[in-house]
Amino acid sequence: MTRGRITAWIGGTAAALAAGPLAFALYAASLPPLDLDALKERSTIVVDRNGKLLRPFVMADGRWRMPVTAKDVDPRYLSMLIDYEDRRFYRHAGIDPVAVLRAGWQVLRHGRVVSGASTLSMQVARLAEPRENRSLGAKLRQMARAIELERRIGKAGILDLYLSLAPFGGNLEGARAASLAYFGKEPARLSTAEAALLVAIPQAPETRRPDRFASRALAARTRVLNRIRLGGTLPEAEIARGEAEPMPEARRPFPHHAAHRAEALVAANAKTRRIDTSLDHAWQVVLERLALERAEAIGPKLSVAMVVVENETGLVRASVGGADYFNTTRKGGIDLTRAIRSPGSALKPFIYALAFENGIAHPETMLEDRPHRFGTYAPDNFDFTFQGMTSARNALQMSLNLPAVDLLQLIGPQRFISRLREAGATIETPDDSAPGLAIGLGGLGISLQDLTMLYSGLARGGAMLPLGETTGATTMRNALRFVGPVPAWYIADILIGAPPPENAPPAKIAYKTGTSFGYRDAWAVGFDRKHTIGVWVGQADNGAVPGLVGRKSAAPILFDAFSRIGLDAGLPPRPREALVATNATLPPPLRHVRQDIPKTMAAMNRQNLQIAFPPNGAAIDATATLEDGRPLVVVKITGGSPPFTYMLNGTPVLGRVPRREAGIGPEGLGFAQISVIDATGATDQVTIRLQ
Repeated sequence: MTRGRITAWIGGTAAALAAGPLAFALYAASLPPLDLDALKERSTIVVDRNGKLLRPFVMADGRWRMPVTAKDVDPRYLSMLIDYEDRRFYRHAGIDPVAVLRAGWQVLRHGRVVSGASTLSMQVARLAEPRENRSLGAKLRQMARAIELERRIGKAGILDLYLSLAPFGGNLEGARAASLAYFGKEPARLSTAEAALLVAIPQAPETRRPDRFASRALAARTRVLNRIRLGGTLPEAEIARGEAEPMPEARRPFPHHAAHRAEALVAANAKTRRIDTSLDHAWQVVLERLALERAEAIGPKLSVAMVVVENETGLVRASVGGADYFNTTRKGGIDLTRAIRSPGSALKPFIYALAFENGIAHPETMLEDRPHRFGTYAPDNFDFTFQGMTSARNALQMSLNLPAVDLLQLIGPQRFISRLREAGATIETPDDSAPGLAIGLGGLGISLQDLTMLYSGLARGGAMLPLGETTGATTMRNALRFVGPVPAWYIADILIGAPPPENAPPAKIAYKTGTSFGYRDAWAVGFDRKHTIGVWVGQADNGAVPGLVGRKSAAPILFDAFSRIGLDAGLPPRPREALVATNATLPPPLRHVRQDIPKTMAAMNRQNLQIAFPPNGAAIDATATLEDGRPLVVVKITGGSPPFTYMLNGTPVLGRVPRREAGIGPEGLGFAQISVIDATGATDQVTIRLQ
């Protein structure tokens, strides 16, 4: 703008203020209301449970404009901004007549613009309604809009809009986007030099960008600091430190944590601009670093995925979809926590849990680990050795294959898969045919997040909660019962005794590993009192990796992950009904798993043994009580071979009795599972509800 045009503009503005207040008021009233809704558009952000930024997303037009208000920025920056741009901000109504007259006098005296007359309110008006034409009419419209903004949203609203809309070069808008891009941090704590630079850039955003014009940016920052020095608002020593601070010369990347999970949440909440998650920023950062460290140590194409679940709530505290999101060799853009893969032996604990629940076995029941065939299926152990007779506890800790397949045959493969699906897990089988016994050793597909969900259910006493990704997403009302607290505790007690991986100290976590056929997937999942962590290692393209074994590749990462987030070692309290016994003191039907009895639950139930009363699913009025005040449930059975063992919630309560009728006393109201085993090992069970 030439000197003559500047003089004419300032003179015209002064004249309008002095001679035509009524005309100006009529002009302002003739303008349509400013569309403030259009100014509310912001970049979508995904934040952790404490509001800390995990990942922002660029707006549809390519701009970064993140939500920010005055309370989100350093007070020193606000003070410097107002002192430099609009010293009477809190004393005028949108237009500063004193500044207009001063600017006009300076132009006339010096022949150039010494200081502007535009208030922060007028600058926001210009940002809200951009106009290429810088005529007197455009300036008058800007002044009218400034007064309108003052009336509609007040000083606080104007300041918030400036902090959100001010240009900072390129596609950066707002103080938050600029602070993250130029300094790599939120604007809540800025140094003196950083605050001064953010004050200076919007006056000429494209020519003062420090990433392209560092010398110009430095000169502009110095001018701001000199103005602050003249005003005396900051100590000289602090200003000197600001002048000596290096100028940022490149843009930094925006935070990019939980990238896969953030993308999924944004896709599912397209109209939401702030997504509050259950994730923990600190845990996310440290586990992403751990995943990358271990993937780089294992091999160039390998990736590591992790999920951390809070046992009490089922909320996801950390989710690492891959070792490096931007690494094309590792195919880092694929979310491997959701990929369907073979779990190897990682589902064996759930076979044992169902066997314990149904009275087929107890942790001290003796199982056979000898080579034998199941029709045409002849599984081996991982190391091709056999232990002979061994306890269920030892068989699960050593991850022996033959005992697990024996128990699965007694349970029934279809029943096993159905129970997993009922618990909320997505299970994929190779084809539509009936599942075979190979599913117990990894012959099915499951994702890391679903496997971790199942283990967190064991840590919760057998109650399965769907994983929650946003705060308050799940409650115990959403729980699905897989097994009761007693068999769940049995499994935890067994797994906490599993030997730790090589060179790892005993961490007192209940954990299990798995290795898929062909060394494609290595798994380790474990839990302590508070959290469950699932780890997967492999190639994103499902390629074979010789030597990739769960115990050697995934388990050390699991133990390291617990050490990094903080370990709460130990087990939940033992249920009162849990039977702690040696094999010799178990009821006879639980001392051994008979190999000559029918091999499926359905076949066992086709024997004559049947619980005639109460019927399955019955709701019973608990008015009759035992002597100790507990509800009394009379159980009647037909068929079977005496003596009988009566079990309540997986625990024997009457052993080797000839009677076909017995009174059982549950602890209180609610659901209860009653099982009966006869001398041949045949069993039947019902679930009832006492009310």
